[in-house]
Amino acid sequence: MTDTRVILDRAAAGERLSEKEGTALLESAEVLSLGRAAERVRRRWHPEGRVTFVIDRNINYTNVCTSACRFCAFHRAPDSPQAYVLSHNEILAKVEELVGLGGTQVLIQGGLHPGLELDYYTGMLRAIKSRFPGVRVHSLSPPEIVHLARRENLTVAGLLATLQQAGLDSLPGGGAEILVDRVRRLISPRKIGWREWLDVMLAAHELGMPTTATMMFGTVETPAERVRHLVRLREAQDRTGGFTAFIPWSYQPANTALGGSGADSLDYLRTLAVSRLVLDNFPSIQASWVTQGAKVGQVALAFGANDFGGTMLEENVVRAAGAAHRVPLQEIVRVIRDAGFRPAQRTTTYEIVREY
Repeated sequence: MTDTRVILDRAAAGERLSEKEGTALLESAEVLSLGRAAERVRRRWHPEGRVTFVIDRNINYTNVCTSACRFCAFHRAPDSPQAYVLSHNEILAKVEELVGLGGTQVLIQGGLHPGLELDYYTGMLRAIKSRFPGVRVHSLSPPEIVHLARRENLTVAGLLATLQQAGLDSLPGGGAEILVDRVRRLISPRKIGWREWLDVMLAAHELGMPTTATMMFGTVETPAERVRHLVRLREAQDRTGGFTAFIPWSYQPANTALGGSGADSLDYLRTLAVSRLVLDNFPSIQASWVTQGAKVGQVALAFGANDFGGTMLEENVVRAAGAAHRVPLQEIVRVIRDAGFRPAQRTTTYEIVREY
């Protein structure tokens, strides 16, 4: 039987873990020991005792999506009476509200809409940058990028360069789920495979465009597949260094075709801690209060997380699947401070805007 204490000591000291060792920790390490080891690694990355967050807004420009993933409760068919597409003016009004609250980042994502042309996206980006040049546009996930590139008969690199020129600053890690095709065939059979997801990120990095990485867990994947996801991200980060942060979040089963029970808070904390230990080249790990709530988000700061994510003035996709957590800015500041850290507002790329 694997001695997980030895693995934890090595990981806490900064040694790189194998996929097998990471899986052993996820499956059988004692949870508080996992947390202590992850906390040691977090302190080495961030010795200043600061926990950051970004004031942001999620804008879902459409709910039309031909991917129709089984874990998603937000998508609608093109002919659904509930289908919508936001106009550029509607999007600008939402950005204006964000800026009025001191926000610096907008995360714009939608579905794979078969009717939206490239001009819709470039026009939206130019309009935002023209009106709000200081806002960081951290938007459009790899599945959206591949979908639009195919629709416009462009390469991924060519499309990204066009979007970057129009005002796209960075890419979020949406659509990763689990970077193992066995899992993807079961939960999102119409979505791109794991290699295509990663190729989009590598292409963005080549253009100097930073990205984040995510993992949605708690569906049909095994512990080994979760760790394989982490190792694949780590290998890509070795190549480019273009990922700024990793955000693991738990599947929310309500109102979805997939159903099931998802992952509980203990499973979330274990996965978060193992992520910090395996992803030895990722500077920041975000706590997911959106799916877990403020209390578990606070505990996550003792399990390797150094960032509390975004204030999310608006969030619709996870909410549609049953997660109704809302944490106002002042509550985020209090939760961080009560956990023994110094709260600080950051930009998308982790420059400090304000200390609290």
